[in-house]
Amino acid sequence: MSSDSDRAKDQDHVFKLIKDIQFAMLTTTDEDGSLRARPMAYKQGDSDSKTELWFFTRTDSSKVPEIKKHSHVNVSFSNPSHQSYVSISGRAEVIKDKAKAKELWNPYLKAWFPQELDDPHLGLLKVTIEGAEYWDSASSIMVRAVGYVKAAFGDGSTLEGENKKILTSFTLFSPRLCTCISYTLK
Repeated sequence: MSSDSDRAKDQDHVFKLIKDIQFAMLTTTDEDGSLRARPMAYKQGDSDSKTELWFFTRTDSSKVPEIKKHSHVNVSFSNPSHQSYVSISGRAEVIKDKAKAKELWNPYLKAWFPQELDDPHLGLLKVTIEGAEYWDSASSIMVRAVGYVKAAFGDGSTLEGENKKILTSFTLFSPRLCTCISYTLK
């Protein structure tokens, strides 16, 4: 089990990986139990919180009733040019918070919300993070290209990179996880 300082470093690394990514894929569960993903504009807030993600949403969109019925969601981030990928799971809720909306507002959002912060259908989607997994290759494009060639010609080498699963402290102490652990130990 990792220490709190290790977990904090991992959370910082996840947010560093997604910092400059402008769009993420949000996956919800629809009314018939099927998974449904859609792109969402993402902007990291000014707060230091590493336990939540924020998105703008229309309160009249189809994702709102899906989230009310099934709050578990997945948010995926991809940065192929840096060979980094992040998958975040958590619980979502749709809220109206004008102060938070003002903090996160960007002019490009006017395309979806013509009345800006006064749009009656403007809502925020808050995802409380329960866990994350990332894949990160810090090497340069030339090093990766050489690695692809070496791996393709079977010299026994593999592509280098880091893959790590992270649980937040909230998840570590969730009753659902404790129940699962107690069943495992019996």
